[in-house]
Amino acid sequence: DTAWVPIRYPNAVYDQAEDRWVSDAEVAEVPFTAFTGRRKAEHVPCRLVVRRVKRLQPLAADGSEQGELFAAYRHHAFITNSTLDTVEADERHRDHAIVEQVIAELKDNALAHLPSGSYAANAAWVACAVIAFNLARACAVAADLATARWASLRARIISVPARIAATGRRLVLHLPTHWPWVVAWQNLHTLATGPPN
Repeated sequence: DTAWVPIRYPNAVYDQAEDRWVSDAEVAEVPFTAFTGRRKAEHVPCRLVVRRVKRLQPLAADGSEQGELFAAYRHHAFITNSTLDTVEADERHRDHAIVEQVIAELKDNALAHLPSGSYAANAAWVACAVIAFNLARACAVAADLATARWASLRARIISVPARIAATGRRLVLHLPTHWPWVVAWQNLHTLATGPPN
């Protein structure tokens, strides 16, 4: 219990499982030896770093808050052989997780078509994929869907089942009736077609 060190995130992190923003946690570490199933010469001494985030206590059946019997935590662990202190190692690990999520989303989309037989074609395809990804991320922020994944953005604001009609020299876009993402799409449209800020 005395090993936990509090950590404050400079920017809040969105916790998908808890459906909330988290700005603080605690980290601790213990010595760890990796690859012990191999020969002794291949054992790697390192550290096991664990981050714990306090879980929200659920409301009682009547909707009131109940007293906390014991604190419940969600734990996230990783091993490292870096010389960074515990807090810095956790920050570096979270940065890697963000980059890995971006790579996973790109692989789920445009990068699934790589590689081709031409280096120049691969380079052009990656450049176009990254531009499209960055535009989609900017659109997500404008539509108040900053935490949505790539597949969700395609379904909610990019692949919109709409009909274009021309009337009185104007183009009118007919969106679906009772569409759940109309507010997000209108926010994006207003920001994209409005005057610059």
